[in-house]
Amino acid sequence: MSVNFIYMTAGSKAEAQKIGKALVESRLAACVNIWDNMQSIYRWEEKLQEDSEVVIIAKTTDTRVPQLIDKVKSLHSYDCPCIVSLRVSGGYPPFLDWIQSEVSE
Repeated sequence: MSVNFIYMTAGSKAEAQKIGKALVESRLAACVNIWDNMQSIYRWEEKLQEDSEVVIIAKTTDTRVPQLIDKVKSLHSYDCPCIVSLRVSGGYPPFLDWIQSEVSE
């Protein structure tokens, strides 16, 4: 079983906290980090956008990623939320084991 970090963005700190709490409470993530006041520049619907967003990083396993994505989509205010899964290739084994134990089904 592999550990994944899920990189996401949200439109507000309150939304990020709601998503983070739901993921940890439902054991879809062992831990969620929230970073406020990230500046994003992107093109959406053919217009250049500049917004303040909140970064969310959730720690989970590869087997829980599909359920995590479904949960985030159900709670997110964006039409097309940023949800990207990044496989962890190494790290401190006790921490990686803890993630796996926290999200085990």
